[in-house]
Amino acid sequence: MQMDREGMVMNENKDQLPKDCPKISEDVHITVKAGTRFAKPYPGTVFGYDAHEWKVKPCSRIKVTFENTDEIRHQWMVHGLPKYLYPEGMFHIEVNGKFTKTGTFIVPSIPFTYLVHCDIAQHTEKGMKAQLVVGSGTKDKPVLPGIPGISAPKFPDSY
Repeated sequence: MQMDREGMVMNENKDQLPKDCPKISEDVHITVKAGTRFAKPYPGTVFGYDAHEWKVKPCSRIKVTFENTDEIRHQWMVHGLPKYLYPEGMFHIEVNGKFTKTGTFIVPSIPFTYLVHCDIAQHTEKGMKAQLVVGSGTKDKPVLPGIPGISAPKFPDSY
């Protein structure tokens, strides 16, 4: 883990290939911005990312630059990665206030739709939810529920 007063990057992996990847298929660099201003287009949300979906090829090495536009702490976490490479199966960037952090991870070869979210209390529920689609995504659930601008919530509000 790399950590300082600006934030942290947890479980970075720049070089170790997943067992099912003979080589890196592509290097991808995505920049993600986070903050309250990105929630405005989505009624009922408070926090948001500037994008809610990223598509990559299997065995991609993904460099993420995470820029926080608020004074509020935010995270960009990916769940479901192989635990033999990523403890607890996750890659995690956290930024305290108006700072930027960059980290890298490598996805396996299996098509899958990964949950990306901010794990700070109520941030996911209030709009900080996205998905990373590897290849064609998960066959039975290519789109996760409740992704702002992408999919309807699993349990919509009744008001």
